[in-house]
Amino acid sequence: MTGSTPAPFTAADYRTRMDRAARAAADAGLAGLLVAPGPDLVWLTGYAPTAITERLTVLVLAPGRSPVLVVPTLEAPDAAKAPGADALTLRDWTDGKDPYAATAALLDATGRFGISDNAWAMHLLALQRTLPDTAYASLTDALPMLRAVKDAAELRLMAAAGTAADAAYEEIRKVPFAGRRESDVGADLADLLRQFGHSQVDFTIVASGPNGANPHHEVGDRVIQRGDMIVLDFGGLKDGYGSDTSRTVHVGEPDDEEQRVHDLVREAQEAGFRAVRPGVACQEVDRAARAVIDDAGYGPYFIHRTGHGIGVTTHEPPYMIEGEEQPLVPGMCFSVEPGIYLPGRFGVRIEDIVTVTEDGGRRLNNTAREMALVD
Repeated sequence: MTGSTPAPFTAADYRTRMDRAARAAADAGLAGLLVAPGPDLVWLTGYAPTAITERLTVLVLAPGRSPVLVVPTLEAPDAAKAPGADALTLRDWTDGKDPYAATAALLDATGRFGISDNAWAMHLLALQRTLPDTAYASLTDALPMLRAVKDAAELRLMAAAGTAADAAYEEIRKVPFAGRRESDVGADLADLLRQFGHSQVDFTIVASGPNGANPHHEVGDRVIQRGDMIVLDFGGLKDGYGSDTSRTVHVGEPDDEEQRVHDLVREAQEAGFRAVRPGVACQEVDRAARAVIDDAGYGPYFIHRTGHGIGVTTHEPPYMIEGEEQPLVPGMCFSVEPGIYLPGRFGVRIEDIVTVTEDGGRRLNNTAREMALVD
């Protein structure tokens, strides 16, 4: 069920990414980037330490200089095996030595640097003590679009993750819902994601009846009943890239209002998708979807942004929200997921991952958006 194994990224791929990141730093007026263990480091080098500890590991990128990965000596052998290791220089430090002095030697003593959002405070503060005239900005603030535009290989992986999530949805519709706990269905859904190739399951929301009015309910012990509307929202990582899709199903036949609200959300989701094209501001996707719901009188019940970026993490820039003027660029991938949430009654959300093409958008989720009836 997992499909063929994709070709791994090469040292040349990682070199291209690091060069691009260094150029982006220079364009943003930064002296360089400091990348701690986490998704940015994996994306730039392919290196994910087996354990993230108090010992400093940091990739230093600066315009016009070769990349350097500062690592503890005991972790250097693993770092040397990373697929991007041939595109950088390893500089290891032993216990008892000062890793901040070793890192400071690579930095402009008066520069402003972008630093990973997930860098430990103790490491940042120690660098500031060592180089008191430096300044720092989070990568999300300084370079929010660093990972946003996917290349052809990344888009293939994103599409495969979407296809796997779609397959999980087609199978979950076949399991019994009524009389079982949300957590039981959620466990089935997680198993299906793994069966279809996901190495990591990030969330399996199964929000039935009134729980559907909470967008982030996930799962609980509520027993699903006939007549329930159920929001299913699930995703994770397959071959290092994210999936995230939502469909809303019903146990038995819906009543007129449930059907009307579902149809309205489906119309809003289609409007958001149709707004996707190069050069359009992210906020226009939100506006297009929200206008449909506002015009129908349900505006106060659409209580979240229309979408978020996705890639090596399931939530990342850009965001489809009012005030985000970042233009869409071919290769960006993000969700389009409007919803309506009626407190104490039910909720509806429909979500696809969409990528920007040269002349519009392409859905990476392609299961039916009409309300599915389950048993």
